[in-house]
Amino acid sequence: MTSRPFTVADVMTEKVVAVRPDTAFKEIVAAMERWKVTALPVLEGEGRVVGVVSEADLLLKEEFHDRRLGMVEQLRRHDATAKAGSDRAAELMTAPAVTVGPEASLSQAARLMATRRVKRLPVVDGDGVIRGIVSRSDLLKVFLRPDEELADEVRHEVVAHLFPLSRDRIEVRVEAGVVTLTGDVRDSSLIPVAERLARAVEGVVDVRCGLTLATEL
Repeated sequence: MTSRPFTVADVMTEKVVAVRPDTAFKEIVAAMERWKVTALPVLEGEGRVVGVVSEADLLLKEEFHDRRLGMVEQLRRHDATAKAGSDRAAELMTAPAVTVGPEASLSQAARLMATRRVKRLPVVDGDGVIRGIVSRSDLLKVFLRPDEELADEVRHEVVAHLFPLSRDRIEVRVEAGVVTLTGDVRDSSLIPVAERLARAVEGVVDVRCGLTLATEL
């Protein structure tokens, strides 16, 4: 059970596979194949993230391998053709890197991935030094929390706080991440608040609220 929202630091992978700016094209491909990843942060100095090289960056070499472009298309796709002719991470990478801080919430990380259309984010401290990496699958880890753990958190963090006098008449059940609230309460205005707070518990898939106003107070 937890009384605070999960952050990126809670779910990120601390062991990071990365490359240096001078890492060669074939070494990058080999690292991706060995570690089964689709993108690698590019680090310089003592671990400062300067970019990310992805499969999409590398595939440009194959895309333009046997194509002859006209002048207009060369100008329009200058960055892509430049990467296609490069063989080092510094020239292949996308920079600046899209990163996230370890204290960011999971929803913030998810929105950043969606808006920037990336599958993973380097996690960096205030100096831009890498501390881990977080992927889409990492953000889904909270949905692996046991049902009983979720039920305990809803009981302690939602029911006990909102309904201190009615808590013994409220039942909290969780099955496959779906929370069901049933029972009588003294203040009907708090019912939608209880549903919203239960839904906000990390790992909850859905909430079915069957709370009703007690007929006898």
